[in-house]
Amino acid sequence: MSSPQKLKIGLIGGGPGSFIGAIHLNGALMDGMFELAAGAFSSKPEKSQQRGEELMLDPKRVYASYDEMFAKELELPVSKRIDVVVIVTPNNVHLDPALKALKHGFHVALDKPLTLNYAEAKELYHAVNASDKRFLLTHTYSGYPMIKQAKQMISEGKIGKVRKVYVEYPQGWLWKLLESENNKQAAWRTDPKRNGLAGCMGDIGTHAFHLAEYVSGETVAAICADLYIKIDGRPIDDDGVVLMRFENGASGVLTASQTDTGAENNLRIRIYGEKGGLEWQQELNNTLIARWPDEPAQILRAGTGYLGSLANENTRTPAGHPEGYVEAFANLYRNFARCIYADRAGETPKPEWEDYPGVEDGIRGMAFIDHVLKSNESELKWTAFEVKK
Repeated sequence: MSSPQKLKIGLIGGGPGSFIGAIHLNGALMDGMFELAAGAFSSKPEKSQQRGEELMLDPKRVYASYDEMFAKELELPVSKRIDVVVIVTPNNVHLDPALKALKHGFHVALDKPLTLNYAEAKELYHAVNASDKRFLLTHTYSGYPMIKQAKQMISEGKIGKVRKVYVEYPQGWLWKLLESENNKQAAWRTDPKRNGLAGCMGDIGTHAFHLAEYVSGETVAAICADLYIKIDGRPIDDDGVVLMRFENGASGVLTASQTDTGAENNLRIRIYGEKGGLEWQQELNNTLIARWPDEPAQILRAGTGYLGSLANENTRTPAGHPEGYVEAFANLYRNFARCIYADRAGETPKPEWEDYPGVEDGIRGMAFIDHVLKSNESELKWTAFEVKK
C-alpha cells in the first residue's frame, strides 16, 4: 500500500556499538516505509550526539533524553514530527517511554520482553488497549517465512491435532563470567535490576515460549520449571528447562541455555500432530521439514510457489536466495507499517499484515516469566498458567 510519506522513527536506545539498535534500523528501513528522523540514543548526552553523527541525523533532532525528544517533536508540525517510537533499551527502560509515547500519540515498536516485570506488563497492556495507536513487540523469529508456513499448515489441519511441542534455544555466549570483564551486553543482561529476575528464561526463553504458542496455535495451560545458574557468581538463571501442558491436551518441552559452550543461536522447534510433524531450525531457516507416517519426509523451501499465503507475503526473493534474521525483523516492521497506512486510509488491513506480535503476546511472555520463577521455587513445581490483566 502506498503512502504520501514515510513513517518517521524516533529511536530510543541503540547508542554507539549497540547490536540490537542497528538490527532494528536495518529491518525497519529495508522496505522504504520508514525513515529515521530523530533519536535519544543513550542516557549519556555525549553518546547520543555521537550516534546521531554516525547516522548523519540533523543535530537538532538528536536529543539528550526521550522526554526531551517527545517535548521537542510535539512542537513540530504533524507532517514533520516522528510517527513511531522504537524502543531498544534494557528491560528496565521499557515501560516509561512506551507509556509516554502512547500518551503523546505515537505508535510504538518495542524490543522484547514487554517490560521488567509482570506488574509493569499489566500496566502497559491496558495502556496499549486504551490507545488507538499500533503496537509492535519484536519477537523476531515469528517473522521468518517458513515459521509462518508451519503456522499456516497447522492452522489448516495439515498435521491434525497438535500432540507434542519441542522448542529449544541453545546459546553459549555466557559460558564464562563475561559480566566481570566489562562486557556491556553481559553486564545488563545478567543484572536483575535492569534485565528482570529471570536471566536466560527472560532473554531467550520468552522467544521459545512465543514460538511454541505462535506456531502451534495452542495456548499453554500449566508449566513445570527447573532453572539453573551454571556459572558461579551470576545472580540470575543462565540455563533452564520448562515442561508445558497445553489447553488442547498437548504436552511440550522448552529448553533454553546461554551456557551451552560453543552453541550459537540455533533456535529449533518441532511440532507433532495426529497426522504428521513439522521441524524448523534457525541455522537452516529457509527450510521446513514435514514428516508423515506413510510417505517420505518433505523438504519445503522458502521462495517457492507451493507455499501458503503467510509465507509468500513475507518472502522477498526467489528460492535459493537466503533470507535471514534482518529480513525477519523487516517482515514485522513492514506488516506493522502496512497496518498503520491502512488505518490512516480508513481501510481494513489484510489478515497477513496483522500477523505481527503485539501486546497480547507481550503480556503472555511476561506471565511465562512470572510462572517459571514461581514454579522453580515451588516444591510442587506444576503451576497453573493464568494471565491476569
